[in-house]
Amino acid sequence: MNPTQQPVTQQAVTQQPVSRRKILQLGAVGAASAIGGGQLIARLDHRFPPPARVPEQVSAALPEIQFDIGSFIAPVQTIEGVEFRFGPTYTQFLPARLTRPPTLDDQAALADALDTIESTYAFTPRGVFTFVSYGIPYFRSLPRSLVAANIPRLDDEPDRFAFEEAQPSPTDVVDANPDIRKARFHVPMRIETNDLLFTIRSDDLRVTRDVMSWLRGSNRLDGRTVASPDLDTLLEFDASRLMFAQPGRPRQLADAAGLPYATRVHPDSPMWMGFADQQVAGSGPADIATFQGNDSASLTSTKRDDYFFNGGVQHLSHVILDLEQWYLDERGANAETEQGEGQSKEAEGDNDETFLERVQYMFRSTPPPSEGFADQLTDGGGPAYLPNDFDDAGDAERSARGIGTAENEHRIGHLSALQRSSRATDGTPMHIRVDGPGYDAMDVPDRSPQPKLQFSIFVPTAKFFADMRRNQASTDLCRRHEVSDDDNGLERFITTTRRQNYLVPPRRHRAFPLLELLDGSDDFSRP
Repeated sequence: MNPTQQPVTQQAVTQQPVSRRKILQLGAVGAASAIGGGQLIARLDHRFPPPARVPEQVSAALPEIQFDIGSFIAPVQTIEGVEFRFGPTYTQFLPARLTRPPTLDDQAALADALDTIESTYAFTPRGVFTFVSYGIPYFRSLPRSLVAANIPRLDDEPDRFAFEEAQPSPTDVVDANPDIRKARFHVPMRIETNDLLFTIRSDDLRVTRDVMSWLRGSNRLDGRTVASPDLDTLLEFDASRLMFAQPGRPRQLADAAGLPYATRVHPDSPMWMGFADQQVAGSGPADIATFQGNDSASLTSTKRDDYFFNGGVQHLSHVILDLEQWYLDERGANAETEQGEGQSKEAEGDNDETFLERVQYMFRSTPPPSEGFADQLTDGGGPAYLPNDFDDAGDAERSARGIGTAENEHRIGHLSALQRSSRATDGTPMHIRVDGPGYDAMDVPDRSPQPKLQFSIFVPTAKFFADMRRNQASTDLCRRHEVSDDDNGLERFITTTRRQNYLVPPRRHRAFPLLELLDGSDDFSRP
């Protein structure tokens, strides 16, 4: 075993500081070498062969739950004794807005386009998975009576729809949170107003780009002339967002971009923050994330014959990651800068975040899943592949109270905070995550490419996600038990700049849902 990878006790953590001057020098190199984030990802693509896939035996019929692709992306891998399932390497999130009311001809055109994609490319990771979901603006353009008769209601609040717009988190930068201040990326969050969202997933970057270009009107698909759908006068596409998730890719990109904390990123992690989050135990079965749910949990009135049976809610958000603070503790660096030139402390870097601190922010403190290696900083400072264990919904509050933590510290872990409400009573996760690294300049104040979390999740109701995100922030526990902002999970390291909820219909209604139910007296009109 490498001597820098010896497990240590909490009292024996070794830090290796990096000077502020060195950080600035490295940052300059990174800025000088920075190119478009998508270009850099594409340049690195050839270094990462597509992952080996051994699909399970599945039926010829494609899943009625659009996002039910678990059996198509096998195998499950056991790494360090933990089961992981990696989704398609690349995901393009492509939002769109309607420029006019869609017609039944448009509905047929979109349905035919989706069928064409699936007849051209296999429904596999080497081919493509294409999901379509719809925002509140789409449904607001339909007759209220039609929408009200078909959108599911909450079981415990029958007057409330299961599908609602996204809400700001208690730690988002919005007027309602005047005390929230982000250290490096203080960017206001906005609720987007898209009508549609295409989620395009493949192990092959060329394929995701090919499908996206064809939908936009390229008339070329898989190298052949194929007429694009006649949607050019109907849809106005927004900028796409590229997500990549493959072991080792974030570190390769950090090295190529000359990011100042590159040597701190774990060389085998699929995520920017160094910890894999693709644990099989971290996501539920597809049906639990639908409106009707399953035997573990059911939250809505949905019945088998209902229009949106096998549908659910998809949340999409765009998150800037403050990795300088995560790995280098930018708070300490800023404090030194404020003292003036030549007045830096001798112990520059003493506040760098160790693995032991980061693993507690990410998971929990009661106890942390690993204490890391003797060198707590280089190459992540500890293992990247750790279990997503569930104790109970009260885990976060116990650590907020300092029960079972080292020196009774009041500290909340991100994962334990989510688990306040993310699981059914039998412990089954009630969501399916589609999240991974991004690297682009979207919403960055100085327009520089920055590490991102491209985050999407499938959930049974909008309220479920709002509750889970509020519990993730855990501002109530922080106030009640005097937990400092510095010890509250990931909240100070992330800035969410965009949010929106979408309804993801079942496959049979994925092209402009409800449109075929309009009668001659109804009218589909833009507000």
